[in-house]
Amino acid sequence: MKILVGTTKGVFLISGDQHRTGWKVNGPYCDVWPINHVIADPATGELWAGGGGDMHGAGVWRSSDEGETWEVARLTTGMMDEWAANDPGFAAIINWQDEPLPFTDEFSQIWSLGFAHDTLYAGSKPASLLASHDRGKTWERVSGLTNHPSAKDWDPGAAGLVLHTVVSDPADAGKLWVGISAAGVFSTEDGGKTWERRNRLSNAEGCDRNSHPAAPSDGETGHCVHNMVRAPGPGDLLYQQNHHGVWRSADGGRSWDDITQGLPSTFGFPICVHPRDANTIWTVPLNSDGDGRFPPDAAAAVWRSSDGGNTWQDLRDGLPQESCFYTVLRQAMTRDERDPVGLYFGTNTGSVFSSLDEGDSWQEIARHLPTILSVEVLDV
Repeated sequence: MKILVGTTKGVFLISGDQHRTGWKVNGPYCDVWPINHVIADPATGELWAGGGGDMHGAGVWRSSDEGETWEVARLTTGMMDEWAANDPGFAAIINWQDEPLPFTDEFSQIWSLGFAHDTLYAGSKPASLLASHDRGKTWERVSGLTNHPSAKDWDPGAAGLVLHTVVSDPADAGKLWVGISAAGVFSTEDGGKTWERRNRLSNAEGCDRNSHPAAPSDGETGHCVHNMVRAPGPGDLLYQQNHHGVWRSADGGRSWDDITQGLPSTFGFPICVHPRDANTIWTVPLNSDGDGRFPPDAAAAVWRSSDGGNTWQDLRDGLPQESCFYTVLRQAMTRDERDPVGLYFGTNTGSVFSSLDEGDSWQEIARHLPTILSVEVLDV
């Protein structure tokens, strides 16, 4: 098993044995680029890493040998291109080639990746959705989302206007959901040709307009979605960690119910769902965006619900309970598909924690990494 870790200083791979023990850290890879998200195709072991920034521009790295070697498909230019164009010596040092890039300077980073039905998707900053039909070698824009009538009114979140979440339906290639901060949830059912904005509150009792200052005033859940997952099984059951709460949708995002009650705060980033039980979810609450974005009372906990968010339980065994000021970012929590399910999360202080009993107990399996931006699993 490999844990795929995207950081501010490249990709790290944490390899373990068949018992999910004996972890060893390798890296950094991808020329120490900032990497926002690393994913894998479990059928082939192929890896993709999306990232970049003002210096490098945006790009998607690809490895066909489970991370031993990497090559990059650069998508936009960065400051290094401007420097190299005006400094032959610098151009020679970085082996710069004066060649056009497919999206010039239209966006600065890849923030999220998703792979489904032989299509690789990438979300960018500023927000747009790209698709590759040749496993990351070439890319095209999903123009139906770019040209959505609401696009002119999309507002950035604190990290900018980013498309940070791509969710697919394993049984239907035409269905896709994306999360954009701070424009909300969008969904397509025709492979990206047309998109529908899906942020409305349900009519459930007590599901009133949210009083959080980041919430819109028109009865929507709030446009600053932080992360979203689709539950296993038939139907389109979705869970969302928002800027101001955790939400559940039984109808593919057409309406949302607030399931935050029982959690210690309304703020957090990741949300994770069990691979076989649609009612079991995990999240990592933080105190608030204005109070430091660390665990409430500086005591770490992962919170689990086994009934679809009706009740919550805090899981603390093995996690620091004093002076804990880390943040767990939106893509920095994942799970494997074993029985019992293994859970993994990374912190902005460079630690990776693992639970082999669905969250009941935790162990720190890596430390002193750079700021961790994403955590995924390759289990082959």
